Amino acid sequence: MSIAHATLEDKYTLESGRIYLTGTQALVRLPMLQKQRDKASNLNTGCFISGYRGSPLGAYDMALWQARKFLANNEIQFQPGVNEDLAATAIWGTQQLNLIEKSEYDGVFAIWYGKGPGVDRCGDVFKHANAAGTSSHGGVIALMGDDHTAKSSTLAHQSEYAMVDAMIPVLNPAGVQEFLDLGLHGFAMSRFSGCWTGFKCVTMTVDSSASVYVDPHRVDIKIPDNFGMPDGGLNIRWPDVQLEQEVRLHNFKLLAAQAYVRTNRLDRIVINSGPAKLGLVAAGKSYLDVRQALADLELDESDLVRLGVRLYKPALVWPLEPEGLREFATGLDEIIVVEEKRGLIEDQIKELLYNSPQRPKVIVGKTDEEGEVLFPSTYQLTAGGIALALAERIGRYGDTTRLTEQTRFLRRKHGPSPTNANVLRTPYFCSGCPHNSSTRVPDGSRALSGIGCHYLAQYMDRNTATYTHMGGEGVTWLGQAPFNGNQHVFVNIGDGTYFHSGYLAVRAAVASGANMTYKVLFNDAVAMTGGQPVDGQMTVPDITFQFYGEGIRRIAVVSDEPEKYSVGTDFAPGTTIHHRDTLDELQRELREWQGVSTLVYDQTCANEKRRRRKRGTMIDPAKRAFINDAVCEGCGDCSTTSNCVSVEPLETEFGRKRIINQSTCNKDMSCTKGFCPSFVTILGGDIRQPKRETAPSTSHPLVTSLPTPELPLLDRPTEILVAGIGGTGVVTIGALIGMAAHLEGKGCSVLDMVGIAQKGGAVLSHVKVARRPEDLHSVEVGAGGADLLIGCDLVVSVSPEALSRVRHGQTRVIVNNHNTPIAGFIHDPNFDFETSINQHTLAKTAGEKNSFFLEATQIATALFGDSIATNVFMLGVTYQSGAIPVSAEAIERAIELNGVAVEMNKGAFAWGRLAAHNLTAAEAEADKRLVKNPVTKLSQTLDQTINRRIGYLTKYQNISYAARYRSLVSKVKTSEATKTPGATGLAEAVARYAFKLMAYKDEYEVARLHSDGTFLEQVRQTFEGDYRLNFHLAPPLFAPRDRHTGKAKKMTFGPWLMVVFRLLAKLKFLRGTPFDIFGYTAERRRERQLVEDYFETVEELLGSLDHDSHSLAVQIAEIPELIRGYGHVKELHLHDAEAKKVALIAILRDPSQRPAAAE
Repeated sequence: MSIAHATLEDKYTLESGRIYLTGTQALVRLPMLQKQRDKASNLNTGCFISGYRGSPLGAYDMALWQARKFLANNEIQFQPGVNEDLAATAIWGTQQLNLIEKSEYDGVFAIWYGKGPGVDRCGDVFKHANAAGTSSHGGVIALMGDDHTAKSSTLAHQSEYAMVDAMIPVLNPAGVQEFLDLGLHGFAMSRFSGCWTGFKCVTMTVDSSASVYVDPHRVDIKIPDNFGMPDGGLNIRWPDVQLEQEVRLHNFKLLAAQAYVRTNRLDRIVINSGPAKLGLVAAGKSYLDVRQALADLELDESDLVRLGVRLYKPALVWPLEPEGLREFATGLDEIIVVEEKRGLIEDQIKELLYNSPQRPKVIVGKTDEEGEVLFPSTYQLTAGGIALALAERIGRYGDTTRLTEQTRFLRRKHGPSPTNANVLRTPYFCSGCPHNSSTRVPDGSRALSGIGCHYLAQYMDRNTATYTHMGGEGVTWLGQAPFNGNQHVFVNIGDGTYFHSGYLAVRAAVASGANMTYKVLFNDAVAMTGGQPVDGQMTVPDITFQFYGEGIRRIAVVSDEPEKYSVGTDFAPGTTIHHRDTLDELQRELREWQGVSTLVYDQTCANEKRRRRKRGTMIDPAKRAFINDAVCEGCGDCSTTSNCVSVEPLETEFGRKRIINQSTCNKDMSCTKGFCPSFVTILGGDIRQPKRETAPSTSHPLVTSLPTPELPLLDRPTEILVAGIGGTGVVTIGALIGMAAHLEGKGCSVLDMVGIAQKGGAVLSHVKVARRPEDLHSVEVGAGGADLLIGCDLVVSVSPEALSRVRHGQTRVIVNNHNTPIAGFIHDPNFDFETSINQHTLAKTAGEKNSFFLEATQIATALFGDSIATNVFMLGVTYQSGAIPVSAEAIERAIELNGVAVEMNKGAFAWGRLAAHNLTAAEAEADKRLVKNPVTKLSQTLDQTINRRIGYLTKYQNISYAARYRSLVSKVKTSEATKTPGATGLAEAVARYAFKLMAYKDEYEVARLHSDGTFLEQVRQTFEGDYRLNFHLAPPLFAPRDRHTGKAKKMTFGPWLMVVFRLLAKLKFLRGTPFDIFGYTAERRRERQLVEDYFETVEELLGSLDHDSHSLAVQIAEIPELIRGYGHVKELHLHDAEAKKVALIAILRDPSQRPAAAE
């Protein structure tokens, strides 16, 4: 297959032909096409675009900025609005051009954009502007971004009724191609009718990509020549009278829109214009769902014609055009209207056909003839659900047995999921996110949530509850304060929201006199929608002056680097500057302030830092956190303190420890505040990268002669589901496959289900490849319809949404089984990822022969030095497995066109292919580059477990100390074999946990583990260059104490401490002697006592050991697993462990309680 010459600029520069682009990019290309049409008609027009971002249009402004040079070439002005209604007001102004003063432009066509809440807040201006009208050479399209499932919103939205209220006609496109085609009609209809044109945008259309046809004159626009225009026409005029506007709107303009649609036949019968009895009506996304539902029922167009089924696809969903509807309804006995959310089309059909001879006997939609729900108005419609509803009704006309059988299959796929709901991939703050720190409140305080990223704080340990719409942050408190003693509350709000409309909320709070503290996070980006800048000039000092101007007299600024504010920085009078480490103390002061106080938390968005550092526009500090896993106790306090997902689990011989994912770490360094001496910071140097001569290049002998796999034939479209984690680049896989298919002249579509999931949540990409674009009628992979599941994350791969697409014996599943932390792990150090259970679930669902699992993250990270290579590595694995219907050459060209880390990604693709062809060889090459850590090699037998610990304890103290351990374990081993033959587990438990208590980490042991050479070798293997180590400790003898909590504070020590460590390690012989100065502390005395108590407990267990008590004895012997950490953290764990021990020992001593304990 030849590969077409293409560039990424084609989507904006190719005048005619096929281009590959997303729905968002199509909305960027649309005004360029309109400009070119106007130019061809000798019209000198301009274009103005304004609005406010929000899912599913969250990336529209970014795409416009990226295309700025192409916009300029077409005289398109993009000015993002401060908020939605001000943007709409500016759009209204574009249509007033030439009313009073003449311009060199014949007119300005315009695009407004905003998500559902933005549509709501624009009701007033929409009504005014639509009543006033559009100019004859202008026209307005209003992009309504609706989030039907509230996936990225605080409320589910359906904006058509807001448009109906403003009497704005609404077009509902069903895909990327229609964004272009109906978009051009939308401008023309707006010019002809004098109305704005509403343009429905949802995730399935905006976030999809496709290979489409483009040409300014592809759309043949016809202007109605038989419409009775009123005097003066329908376009905007001045002067104008309000009631005359109303007459034009009610009596002419909406009729003109219908006439335009009728003349251009935008509402179409797409299947079976011949004799039929059953009619289906669906528009936009629902049309795509219906097409997928029919495919799920295995009904093609010939089947529908044979069964007498007709499908109608209206483009104008309000006001519905009547003549096309009557033509569709002719001869039908029944009409079924399928539409998501509240019914809009159904009632219009009933009204328009009520007195018509074309009226069928039955018209149903939201409910059936008996009033039972047929297509619910809540949540969203799915193709599977639609199929189940249609099967029974279509079955009345034939193929009953076949449809019944297919319905059984669909019910199984949409039934209860076998996956375990305990392991879910939910959105979370990004690694190093400033929200991790800024959203904390002191004990005894509570906070109100903001929108955007702040919304996530409600699901964390932040004592944060309830939220408002955008711009109403904190105002709910004004209605509560008079009735609860005017206590105090903290209010979270982002800088973007503050600039948008939140400033007025602060003003209202001051006017009310309520006691509250506004916490404005100045993270220098609108983080939730992609990191856009705030739409105007605003600095931290500016905000303080705004607050001061409102009468606020307690203003504080908090930063992770307050030193950047040099002496003389111009802040509002009385403003105080603080380091974020003092946030708790500061907030305790602010909550006592009478009236409104404000705290500006200044720390750049972590993802923006990463982007800017890569571009070289922000300093990348040569500083990294690193954990000595030998010192780490696995207590999880570092996760609790930092709330960071880059602190990951490390499974070792001595239990689960922690490791910093250096690929994802954004250097926030909050984790080092965890109360644990295992943390060091590496100052200077960099992550060790593969040397050029040993780097895994595409010219390596192992990958240069890989066989070409046999690819799918495309006798039908190939359907691929990609499952991964938001924010890791997983959508790149779909983008590369889609572009590769486009380069080969194939049809392709990609739908990325992202939304708020970009914050570490579950992301699914639906990819379809066909011989021609015309062979694709829907963008979503149907129930049991996946030919391939590319599982970049195991947890997402076993989600109900993914499993429902897998069919046993048909779907191949290729899955990365790496344990990437989920939100649950941050708060539960013992969290069970259930990896084996999830693998079994997938293998059972797809079939063992169709399932392949590998540790792709570990291999890719070892080979390329960055876990970001994992996704393209997985693409290589699946390609070589023969499951992707595009060539390697096309994929490699797509990687080149993508232009991001080209060499690394081409290498990752090639080595992924090797992993599919020869996994052993790929793992061997990766192993050469892995940081060697012996403790990650787990013991396979009890004797190995015991011997490794004897060796450790000998180094820990001496031979006699280790011998005491050996003696205890041998005794347990013998007793277990003698008293409970066939039972195991007790000797294993004692071997592990007697050791754990005996090897308590005092000052001598921490010193030994830092200085014995093993740790430094790990550092050397991980980093290169000129670096030095800083240590973070809280020495119990002289660490300062927090004046509020009494807890010891950590201190930072330089490389010189290693000398002290080496000396201290040699003094281990003092441990437990009168000369052990550390041994007199309460913590050390308690640790020594725990050892003695454990030995006594084991003796008691052995004394009563039998088959009935064996299981209970194992539970008691394993209790030390709960004792983790240092200092106050260990105290908390010890308290829980002792409580459990008391309860279980009581049961042991009273056998009558054992059956209840077993339950």
